[in-house]
Amino acid sequence: MKENITFLGIETSCDETAAAVIREDENGAANILSNVVSSQVALHEAYGGVVPELAARAHLENIEFIINKSLRDSNISLNEIDGVAATAGPGLVVCLTVGLNIGKSIAAFSNKPFIGVNHLEGHALSPGLENKINFPYLLLLISGGHTQFLIVKNINDYEQLGTTIDDALGEAFDKTAKMLELGFPGGPNVEKFARLGDENYFNLPEPIINKGGCNLSFAGLKTAVLREAKKIKGNEKLKYNLAASFQKTINNILLKKTKIAIETFKKKTNAKKVSLVVAGGVAANESIRQNLSALGKEMNFNTYYPDLRFCGDNAAMIAWAGIKRYKKKLIDSIDISAKSRWPLDKNAPYLKGPGLKL
Repeated sequence: MKENITFLGIETSCDETAAAVIREDENGAANILSNVVSSQVALHEAYGGVVPELAARAHLENIEFIINKSLRDSNISLNEIDGVAATAGPGLVVCLTVGLNIGKSIAAFSNKPFIGVNHLEGHALSPGLENKINFPYLLLLISGGHTQFLIVKNINDYEQLGTTIDDALGEAFDKTAKMLELGFPGGPNVEKFARLGDENYFNLPEPIINKGGCNLSFAGLKTAVLREAKKIKGNEKLKYNLAASFQKTINNILLKKTKIAIETFKKKTNAKKVSLVVAGGVAANESIRQNLSALGKEMNFNTYYPDLRFCGDNAAMIAWAGIKRYKKKLIDSIDISAKSRWPLDKNAPYLKGPGLKL
């Protein structure tokens, strides 16, 4: 296989329209030739969340410009790329279809291989854009739609150790922001308010902290925040305190569950040295980073985080995952369709719904 593989990546799984050109050099390092992201935050802010139909329409309006800008910024023509990768799921199907269809069309027109990338695998491999991390490693994937511990054994080879049984962590942040009237998107605003509050003012619950192994739960915490938010309506100082107490509780939950996940990872892999990768949109949270890095020093494991540019939805990670799958000859037909749900570990149990026993 040739060296210096170059891929065009396309991402439209939710409310970012993104395209990037990434080249893997002869040493296996990623060269980011371009990385263009068009955010729709202003479009959805008035609704307090993403409206799928509006998001899809914005993708349709912007995708051609974003791809062309990405190619111009990279000084690479379509003839010079080795393949096209586009997110095929999971996500909002009406949004995924936009990027997926144009990616397949470009690949067919230019006679290039096409890779339909799992958005979660993009996140899982995203720290590799800047660091060389050996398999296997432990992944904590924390985003608006997913919260999981997984063993990353290789490309396309994952074992789920635990997952949220209700809300994703990013959703808990967004709902907390909405309850505190902090605006959209919620995560960064909660973190900002938390820095100015007393983290010990409210005593909030840590659901399933002493059971369920590596599984997590945030619904009970969200309900507790709602109960307190109703009591303090209009009191700005107590808003800061509630945001700070929420952030502290999240940190405590992640620390305790990560300890369990580290020990489980060691038993399953017999690894002497553990690497923890924290990826996804919520991995941009500085407080979470600091606490997990401190845990890494305490338990003697390495921690890796994507650069902030690659925490949220972006096409650089999609192009990078496309390159890695291409090298494994995991090439897709242009018949591949968008998937709303697409677990990395296909054998993992679906742990959601009433009556769930842990």
